[in-house]
Amino acid sequence: MSYSVAMTSEWWRTATIYQIYPRSFADSNGDGMGDLAGITAHLSDLQELGIDAIWLSPFYTSPQRDAGYDVADYCDVDPLFGTLADFDAMRAEAHARGIRVIVDLVPNHSSSEHVWFQAALAAEPGSAERGRYLFRDGRGPAGDEPPNNWESVFGGPAWTRVVEADGTPGQWYLHLFDSSQPDFDWTNEEVREEFRRILRFWLDRGVDGFRVDVAHGMIKADGLPDYTPPAEGGSMGGAGGVADGSEEALVEGAVGVALEPAISDEADGAPYWAQDGVHEIYRDWRALLDEYPGERILAAEAWVDPLPRVAKWVRPDEMHQAFNFAYLETPWNARALRTVVDASLAAFGAVGAPSTWVLSNHDVVRHATRLSVTEPNPQGHGLGPRSKGIPEYETGVHRARAATAFMLALPGSSYLYQGEELGLPEVIDLPDEARQDPTWFRTNGERYGRDGCRVPLPWTADAANYGFGATGTPWLPQPELWSRLARDVQRDDPSSTLALYRDALRLRREHAVGAGALEWLELDALLAHEADAADAPAVDASSVAAFRNGDVIVVANTGSGSVPLPAGVVLLASGPLDGDALPADTTVWISA
Repeated sequence: MSYSVAMTSEWWRTATIYQIYPRSFADSNGDGMGDLAGITAHLSDLQELGIDAIWLSPFYTSPQRDAGYDVADYCDVDPLFGTLADFDAMRAEAHARGIRVIVDLVPNHSSSEHVWFQAALAAEPGSAERGRYLFRDGRGPAGDEPPNNWESVFGGPAWTRVVEADGTPGQWYLHLFDSSQPDFDWTNEEVREEFRRILRFWLDRGVDGFRVDVAHGMIKADGLPDYTPPAEGGSMGGAGGVADGSEEALVEGAVGVALEPAISDEADGAPYWAQDGVHEIYRDWRALLDEYPGERILAAEAWVDPLPRVAKWVRPDEMHQAFNFAYLETPWNARALRTVVDASLAAFGAVGAPSTWVLSNHDVVRHATRLSVTEPNPQGHGLGPRSKGIPEYETGVHRARAATAFMLALPGSSYLYQGEELGLPEVIDLPDEARQDPTWFRTNGERYGRDGCRVPLPWTADAANYGFGATGTPWLPQPELWSRLARDVQRDDPSSTLALYRDALRLRREHAVGAGALEWLELDALLAHEADAADAPAVDASSVAAFRNGDVIVVANTGSGSVPLPAGVVLLASGPLDGDALPADTTVWISA
């Protein structure tokens, strides 16, 4: 197989990786659903943007009860998205453009329509077929109560009782997510061997790696003990939520990172998250990937606190990257940013791994809205018409642009979520009847879920469906705001969010900031260089986070008022500057 992507050494340490949510990216056949051919048609746009790799959320055969994260066949393409031939064509075109391809892998659970689970339902308790999943007898005299008190990530109980072949109520099976997503039993060697086969299938087709869904799951504590999670916690096990307004809460509450420099390497937690046994699985997978050329990678979705514990996933013989959810959940606050960046670089650096930086993905409220929300909003709850504290669009996107400019200047690897380069906000006003996230249904509308960050993209302002698809009705309705934010409207506008991302990624490459090193700077010291120390202006810099990375100085103003702008050639600004002042919620790159 030809492999035209240039093989730079350890490319993943500094890469910018762009997440594609296939059903919402581009629809090539007018059925309202994005597809692989739609991705292929827009690879030139991603090449122009300047990304290094794409990560595709699941496109495998699935009943789509959880938007493809309920996989019925791990080695085929769902007809909604095309065929294996379409995947091969997309992969080949991406590689020809110098773009690597990472695919999602969902090992914690399958679809209930997977042939293994269907066989388990037909088999008897104690059978080999049921041994691939977590079937257990119920509690109580007649087994009428679930085996334990665990709750699903999507709300409601994490156990469902089956009806046996003779028509009687029978065993219960575990599903940490929807009832259509039964958890595998990873103590079963047959399960482990099956996933080795799946890895090889896609590696042989030329993929450059895997983003591993729920990488902190899979192994459950012995005995499956009862557990009640904290009410304020995120649905996937992270810290979750927006902190209250106090300085200390801003730093600690939403970040999960302590103010003190010493952070415990262990943390109590759910018996279904972050069990030590997961690391044996990833050591096995790493050895398998290392057999292939071209530095194929594993990236962990591990919602784990604190950061030194996350770093266990990226020790030298395990995974290559782990998403930095502590950073994603950090509020727009200078002190909080400095704390989480220091903790990240220390934790990942201690095991020789790069830190990753991410602000949005398909599971969280888009950061063009989230960073300006003023009310608590735990991860997974989503936003809707009844939610409080939602910002106006211009307020939210102005802060989001500043946060992105800050993030893309950090050393390490960065992840972008499709549409953030257009400044897309969370879609709040989706009609109830349009919502499809299992969270919405399992909580009877108490939680809105994740549909608001998954609305199909706008490509062309004056085209049908804003260019997402020439015909048909998109699977989620698009708001009128999309006409202002479509890619064609932004493409030639130097002040657009698209231009900001394009310029930032170009400068990131030109100045090699991904491979650089960070040195924090104090704003008053920067200003003192411009005048005699005695004449230097007194500045309240508590809202400023400033650092040097190579030959670039980055200054972010997270406060509500302007601060003096250091002298130098401005390379990039997230918003308009005010003469020699750096306005609120603005980040600037200056030539050092």
